[in-house]
Amino acid sequence: MAKTVADGFFNDPRLVEAKKLITEALGEHSSKITGVKPGNPELKESYDALLKKMADYRGGALFYNYLGSGIGNGPFVELADGSVKYDFITGIGVHYMGHSHPGVINAQINGAISNTVMNGHLQQNTDTAALLELISKEACKYGSAVKNVFLSTSGAMANENAFKIIFQKRFPANRFFAFEKCFAGRTLGMAWVTDKAAYRQGLPKTLDVDYIPFYCESDHQGSIDLAVNAMKKYITRFPGQHAGFVMEVIQGENGSWVGNTEYFEALIKVCKDNNISVFIDEVQSFARTSELFAFQYFKLDKHADVVAVGKNSQVCATLFTDDHKPKPGLMSQTFTGSAAQIAASYYVIHSIVNGGYLGENGKIQKLHAKFKSNLEKISKKHPEKLKGPFGIGAMVAMSVFNGDEAKSKAFTIKLFENGVLSFMAGGHPTTRVRFLMPVMVTEEKHIDEVCEIIDKTLSEMN
Repeated sequence: MAKTVADGFFNDPRLVEAKKLITEALGEHSSKITGVKPGNPELKESYDALLKKMADYRGGALFYNYLGSGIGNGPFVELADGSVKYDFITGIGVHYMGHSHPGVINAQINGAISNTVMNGHLQQNTDTAALLELISKEACKYGSAVKNVFLSTSGAMANENAFKIIFQKRFPANRFFAFEKCFAGRTLGMAWVTDKAAYRQGLPKTLDVDYIPFYCESDHQGSIDLAVNAMKKYITRFPGQHAGFVMEVIQGENGSWVGNTEYFEALIKVCKDNNISVFIDEVQSFARTSELFAFQYFKLDKHADVVAVGKNSQVCATLFTDDHKPKPGLMSQTFTGSAAQIAASYYVIHSIVNGGYLGENGKIQKLHAKFKSNLEKISKKHPEKLKGPFGIGAMVAMSVFNGDEAKSKAFTIKLFENGVLSFMAGGHPTTRVRFLMPVMVTEEKHIDEVCEIIDKTLSEMN
């Protein structure tokens, strides 16, 4: 007998049957999407009109002429003009599970039929408790102490909360360290952390940030010495004023630049010697290496004071140690995520942890090796057009036409027209084209097909 009314509701045979029918209908229709195809000429006029209307109401055109129809099949997505594309950028790294994943949709249905749309500061359901436990235990499994988990609705807010926690902890220190060419978000605060002037043009200054050169694989010791010396120089110039160091251990928005354990440990030592908190920004790198957290991949578990995750996690979160617990009132959010998001988050993270994706022989590493091998072959075929690949795990990038920004943009547009979604990253002096593939549904045959389209697109461009 059901112990609560909810037990009876969620196990009602009518709901069980309804979800079964939805799953069957989804499978029947999504199975018709089997590969890249052009748009339906009969839909072109109405689709173009819809794109124009979207641009008018949005205040600007979309980067791609992309309006989804609402269905897909794994790495494939159908657009409203009837065309089908390979989605290898996944909403800039959000759709780890691809499109129309039956398990994710079932989880979302469970959330959608619960009693509220949004969970928040005064109201959380039991599925939130389960999600917090999952994230906390996985974060701490190698000895990290970031066991406290605070949910938020965006990666930028997860980062904002991290900064607030650290500034309160280290008051009156009011400066931060960050890496050159980092990306932390576009809120009023994070725009002054993100190392791109265009993203804060016209905005009032909110934060003082000192930038440290990121790791360069071709100059290992030189990178360490340069970064450590830069930190010490700033600390001497502003004694006692640095509250924290926000570290992207993999720079995704800069083009999938990968850090190094010894390099990070050298910087962290300077932090610890000067009471500077270590904040690992994993909004993009979460679940893209052979470990669930990139800080675990780099063996920084015992050094992290605060960690932010997002994108793949579906709902975002700020994790922190007990000695960085904020005082009451510092953090509160009306929305910490929809019930459907939270249910999907648990499903996705649980699947990653238990589905054979992690580890040196896990699916992430195998897909990376395949993608890397294929792109290396294309680079040999078109040495003047493609350099790379770069990146790690499910973060793969390449440079085309020697990193020329205009030609890189033209390439991504042409690649989209040919059936593959990618995106630009980095900037002067080198722009890269990056991929954030939907790991849960990508197979090696899909990578082969995507690389054939990359090869074709390069051949069509001068």
